[in-house]
Amino acid sequence: MSDPRVAAIPVMESAERLVTLADHDRLRLDRRLADPAGAFSFVREGLVSRLLRAQHLLPDGIQLLIVEAYRPPELQVRYYSEYCAELRAANPQWTVEYLHAEASRSLAPPEIAPHTCGAAVDLTLCTASGEELPMGTQVNVSPDQCDGACFTDAPNLSKEARSHRNLLVRVMTEAGFVNYVTEWWHWSYGDRYWAAVTGAAAARYGPATDLPHRHQPYRGAR
Repeated sequence: MSDPRVAAIPVMESAERLVTLADHDRLRLDRRLADPAGAFSFVREGLVSRLLRAQHLLPDGIQLLIVEAYRPPELQVRYYSEYCAELRAANPQWTVEYLHAEASRSLAPPEIAPHTCGAAVDLTLCTASGEELPMGTQVNVSPDQCDGACFTDAPNLSKEARSHRNLLVRVMTEAGFVNYVTEWWHWSYGDRYWAAVTGAAAARYGPATDLPHRHQPYRGAR
């Protein structure tokens, strides 16, 4: 994410609105990062049909479990700053440039973060009853916490976890999303990183700050 070529990609803003995934019964939301306003459940309108397509491609009895989608820019700044501080404390010899690159393996720099555009979802797979499938790591672990097993193609996975990741990769890719290779759970469409991976001339979505219906309470996981 810290590659200057990603930041250099222009944005041709589509002006698509942010909409909540809580309105779609076929998509299951997880509460672990739920905020009172339900901001985490919002995405750009163009992502909804793609998520529904990915869900349709899954075998019966398996569902997408969406952990986090939209992330307000101020929250991304806080997450990134806190993670940089942790890395700096553990590695005081690192240069500013190297610290930025290492932090960006797990958290996108705020200026290009897909989540702040409403263009990304962090998700996993679960059963119809909500039990998460083994994926090799939990969502949102850093590489140093799991010996690199968070990398999508990590070799140190069980056969079962590898099978589940392959399934997730297949349905999300077919639905038009791209994966951030250090995080098996992170998928995006229409942001700068998506443009870099797909060769698109420009991103469709830039940072979004106007979240509609913030007064509406979160409806809970389904």
